[in-house]
Amino acid sequence: MDKAENPYLLLTPGPLSTTATVKETMLRDWCTWDDDYNDGVVQDIRKRLACLASEQHENYTAILMQGSGTFSVEAALMTMMPRCGGKLLICANGAYGERMVSIAQYLHLPHIVLRESEITPITAQSVEKAVSDNPDLTHIAIVHNETTTGMLNPLDSITSVAKRHNLQVMVDAMSSFGGIPMDMEKSGIDWLVSSANKCIQGVPGFGFVITAKSIIERCKGNARSLSLDLFDQWQTMEKGKGKWRFTSPTHVVRAFQQALNELDMEGGVAARNNRYCENQRKLVEGMRQIGFKTLLPDQLHSPIITSFYNPESPEYTFSQLYHRLKKRGFVVYPGKVSVADCFRIGTIGDVFPQDIERLVKSVEEEMFW
Repeated sequence: MDKAENPYLLLTPGPLSTTATVKETMLRDWCTWDDDYNDGVVQDIRKRLACLASEQHENYTAILMQGSGTFSVEAALMTMMPRCGGKLLICANGAYGERMVSIAQYLHLPHIVLRESEITPITAQSVEKAVSDNPDLTHIAIVHNETTTGMLNPLDSITSVAKRHNLQVMVDAMSSFGGIPMDMEKSGIDWLVSSANKCIQGVPGFGFVITAKSIIERCKGNARSLSLDLFDQWQTMEKGKGKWRFTSPTHVVRAFQQALNELDMEGGVAARNNRYCENQRKLVEGMRQIGFKTLLPDQLHSPIITSFYNPESPEYTFSQLYHRLKKRGFVVYPGKVSVADCFRIGTIGDVFPQDIERLVKSVEEEMFW
């Protein structure tokens, strides 16, 4: 795709830059009642998502849900929590953990919050204390990669605490699934939520929830919403062989199938993770060489997005840097951290190490302060 059609790379945590072949699949129209779409596209996606989620994929099911990733997070929270007798621990160390808190408040879900600062990881020790202090807890929810900062929370150590206490775990893996290797069975994840426009490199329009069949079977009647009833969506997709309850985003769904094909062609999640890690390594190394400092220490970084301090210069503004880089073909992200003056650069999508090298060179040449 030439520059006139695709004038810049989106160096964000999603929506992100997609391939021309993913975009091209959206040129065809699809009928939501047709077997070519439901069985040939939707069911294929559902099976492949389960396979990505665990080696024991036959035990899992994927449920697709219209809307942004937050729609799927809300659907999962309201469907997994029983109307009576459940209590949720929400781990929050960024904007997306706090968004789950807001959802729980809107839905009147019994919950408590384990809150850390945006630059502090959730730890197994803090979860252990919260669980021990609240023996009535039944579920835990946590964000894996908190894109507020780029922090990767230590998932396996946290889920091990939950499993010892027989608690169900919901993971917001919005910006990590498909880009960071994980196995729901081995990690003890009961509910995993992600979105089409993240590491699988599709386009925005739907999210998905992956859970064990034995778990979703017990969730009838839990949902507090018609549109976001995940159990009912699952039942319809199962009985209708891929049929959605309400109009599905057909073009986006077909683009996602192509994105899955391209994930396979790249070599799967491990190969994509290697590329993302190399992107992020080159980014941090290059930006540090020209004087930028990262918000987080290296051991807390994910390969998804990285926060950098804004320079302390009266002549510098992020807005000016943003527009100068945009003219050079790069869109970066403003900061979302309340405790520091930062901006963020994503390293996922159809982005390669040579693109990052060009970005760093552009930043250096645009250092007007």
